[in-house]
Amino acid sequence: MNPNVGNIDRIVRAVVGIALIIWAVAGGPVWAWIGVIALATSVFKFCPLYSLIGFNSGAAKKSK
Repeated sequence: MNPNVGNIDRIVRAVVGIALIIWAVAGGPVWAWIGVIALATSVFKFCPLYSLIGFNSGAAKKSK
């Protein structure tokens, strides 16, 4: 499981995830719990959807 989520992407995912979780706890719609997924992908630096489509928002790897 190689990291495929870059730093800016991680920050955005974390902020949006936390906001959605707070909204869900405060009585928002049930779908707001999807923020857990956004927060988890931010913490683990891995997005399964990115892996499926071959996308990587992280820095390009340097070759030696």
